[in-house]
Amino acid sequence: MENKHSWIIANELQITERQVNETLALLDGGATVPFIARYRKEVTGSLDEVAIAAIRDRAEQLRELDKRRESILKSISEQGKLTDELEAKINAAETLSVLEDIYLPYKPKRRTRATIAREKGLEPLAIRILEQGNFDLESEAAAYISDEKQVKDIEEALAGARDIIAETINESPEARTEMRELFAEKGVFQCKVVAGKEEEGQKYKDYFEWNEPVKNAPSHRILAMRRGENEMILMLDTNPPEEDAISLLEQRFVKGHNAAAQQVQMAVKDGYKRLLRPSMETEIRLASKKRADEEAIKVFAENLRQLLLAAPLGQKNVLAIDPGYRTGCKVVCLDRQGKLLHNDVIYLLESRQTERAETTVRYLCEKFEIEAIAIGNGTASRETESFARGLKLPNIQIVVVNESGASIYSASDVAREEFPDYDVTVRGSVSIGRRLLDPLAELVKIDPKSIGVGQYQHDVDQTALKNSLDDVVMSCVNAVGVEVNTASKQILTYISGLGPQLAQNIVEFRNQNGPFRSRAQLKKVPRLGEKAFEQAAGFLRIREAENPLDASAVHPESYVIVEKMASDLGCKVADLMRDAQLRKQIDLKKYVSEKVGLPTLNDIVNELAKPGRDPREQFEAFSFTEGVEKVSDLRIGMQLPGIVTNITNFGVFVDIGVHQDGLVHISNLSNRYVSNPNEVVKVHQKVNVTVIEVDEARKRIALSMKTENTAPQGKKEKQSSSQPADNEDMASKLAKLKNMFK
Repeated sequence: MENKHSWIIANELQITERQVNETLALLDGGATVPFIARYRKEVTGSLDEVAIAAIRDRAEQLRELDKRRESILKSISEQGKLTDELEAKINAAETLSVLEDIYLPYKPKRRTRATIAREKGLEPLAIRILEQGNFDLESEAAAYISDEKQVKDIEEALAGARDIIAETINESPEARTEMRELFAEKGVFQCKVVAGKEEEGQKYKDYFEWNEPVKNAPSHRILAMRRGENEMILMLDTNPPEEDAISLLEQRFVKGHNAAAQQVQMAVKDGYKRLLRPSMETEIRLASKKRADEEAIKVFAENLRQLLLAAPLGQKNVLAIDPGYRTGCKVVCLDRQGKLLHNDVIYLLESRQTERAETTVRYLCEKFEIEAIAIGNGTASRETESFARGLKLPNIQIVVVNESGASIYSASDVAREEFPDYDVTVRGSVSIGRRLLDPLAELVKIDPKSIGVGQYQHDVDQTALKNSLDDVVMSCVNAVGVEVNTASKQILTYISGLGPQLAQNIVEFRNQNGPFRSRAQLKKVPRLGEKAFEQAAGFLRIREAENPLDASAVHPESYVIVEKMASDLGCKVADLMRDAQLRKQIDLKKYVSEKVGLPTLNDIVNELAKPGRDPREQFEAFSFTEGVEKVSDLRIGMQLPGIVTNITNFGVFVDIGVHQDGLVHISNLSNRYVSNPNEVVKVHQKVNVTVIEVDEARKRIALSMKTENTAPQGKKEKQSSSQPADNEDMASKLAKLKNMFK
C-alpha cells in the first residue's frame, strides 16, 4: 500500500498511518479481522473490528482506483496523447468520478453527432464560435459549405459546430464537477405512476405523485421507488431544476452578447439536455442507490448481529413443535447436544385428537426427560402454546421461537446431509428446537438473507450484502467461540482461518479419531497448517482438555506467559484460573515484552477469571399475554409484552403473539426524539407496547413504546411532522411499507 493511500485512510478514520500500515500488513499476510482485533492489539494500537474492516475495505477501493488509473494511462498513451500535464492530472485524481471525467475526451466511443461534424471539417468553426469574438458568423460558416464534406448550407455548418461545442461542454471536467455538485445538492426524485397501473400498483400508492430532494431521501424510500420503477409501476426522474443547470453552464461557457455567444447558448441547452443531464442523472441515481444500499445493508447487518447473539437456553433436553392445523403439529425430541431422538405428529383440531396429543406429549416429556418445549411462531403457534401451557408440566419451560428461515433450512443441502432419512417437516422442527438451545449454532446454517431481519435485502447490491453479512457471522461466531468436539461443519466454516474445506477436514478427523484432546492435536488435521492454526486456535474450545487453557480464549502463543505467571506465584495454571486472590498478585508489567503489551496481558487475566465465557446474555423466559391470540382480540390502549423481530430506518416490528407483527413507528419509539431505532431497541429484545391502532380487515397494527400515550382511544395519532404526509392513516402506510419488504 502506497504511503499516499495510508495517509488517506488514516485521515478518513482519524487514526495514525502506522496503525493503517500495520493492519494492512497483517491483512495482506492472511490474518482475519477477528484475529487481528483479538490477538494483535499491540500491533494495531487496539483497533476494533469495525476499524479494521474499514481499513480493509477502503484499501480495496483505493487499489481498484489504482487499477483503473493504470488502465486509463495505458489507453491514452497508446493513443499518443499522454502529456506530462495530463499524466499529473490523472495521478492526482482522488475519486473514480474525477478520473473518468479526465478520461472522457479520450475514451473510445461510438460515432456521435460531434464525431460526424468533425469528419465534415467543422471543428475549426466550433473553436472560432466558442471563442465568441466579434465576427460575421454567417460569412465564417459559409466557408465550410462543401459538397465533398456534405455540408449543404450555413445552418448545417452551424448545427455541426454546435454539436462539437455541446460535446466539448459535456466532456469538460470542470463543468462535470460543478454539475455533479448541483445534482447532489438540488437533485429531486420525481416519481409518478405509469398510466393504467394504478390498480396493479396499489402497494406503491404513496409514490404515485411524489417529489423529494435526493440528498434527504432515506434508504427505504429510495429502494421502494426503484423497485416500483423496476416493476414498471412507477416512472422515476432524478434531476435538479433545469434553469439552475442551464444557468450554471452559461456562466462557465457563454462569454459575450453577440451572434457567436447565441450559438454557444444553443449548444449549452442542447449539450445539457442531450448529453450532460442523462450522464449526471445516471451518476446521481447510482450514487443514491449506493447510499441506500449501504444504509440498508448496515441495518440488516446490525439486526443480524443482534439475532445471532441472542441468548441461548443452553444444553437442555428439548421437545420442539412446529405448529399446524390440517397437517398437524410436527414434534421432535432432542438431547442436550441437539441430537434428534424421536419424531411424531399431534393434532389439536378436535377434542379427541387433543386428548391423544396430551397423552403423547406427557409420555415424550417423561421418556426423554424434557426440560424445555420450543414452539415455532408460525400458524397456530398461540393455540399450540395454550395447549402446552395447559398441560401444566412441572419444571419445563415453554418458549415460542422465531422460525423465520426454518423452511429454507429444511429444504437445504445442509439439512439433507444432516437428516437424509427424514422429510422437511422433521428437519424444520429440529431447527426450531436447536434455535432455542443455541441460536448462533443453528442460524449459521441458513442464508442470512432468509432469516427475516432485513430491509429490501433482494434490492441491494448482492455482493456487498453477502460480504457484510459474512463479516457479521464471522464476527459473532468468533466472539462466542466454538467447542471443536461438538461443532457442526457450518459453524466451523466461520472460524478465523478455516473455511469450508478445513471445517470439513476437522469434522472428518474427529469422526475417525474421536474427540480432540488438545488444541495442538488440530495440527494433525490434513491441510491445517501453521498459519491456519495461528488464526483459528484461540477461537476453538476443548473443554475436557488436559491443559485448562485449551478451554479458554487464551491463544496458544500466550500459554508460555500464563505458565510463567503461575510459576512465579508457585502454583499451577489451573490454580490461577480458580483463585481470584492469586490473580490479584500478578504484576502484569513484569510480562511486558516487545510483542506483548498490557492490552493482551489484561485480556489474558480477564480470560483466566472466566475461561471460555460466553459473551451472550443469560436466557430469560418470555410469554405473550394470555387470551390475546388474534388481531380481533386487540383493543386500542392495550398494553402488551412483545419481542422485536425486525428493525428498519422508519420503525420497529414487534411480535405480540397475534400472528401479525405490529409496527412501532420511529416517532412512537420513545418520548424523546429518535434518529436511529437501534439506539432504543435490539432484535429479539423483549419490550412492552401499547396498541394505538388496529385495522383488522387488513391485519395492520400500530403500536407505541412511549411511556405515556396521549392519543385518545379510538382516534388516530397525529402524524409526525418529520414524516411525509399522505392520504392514508399511519398504520396503513407503515404496514404497507412492511409488505413491500417481503
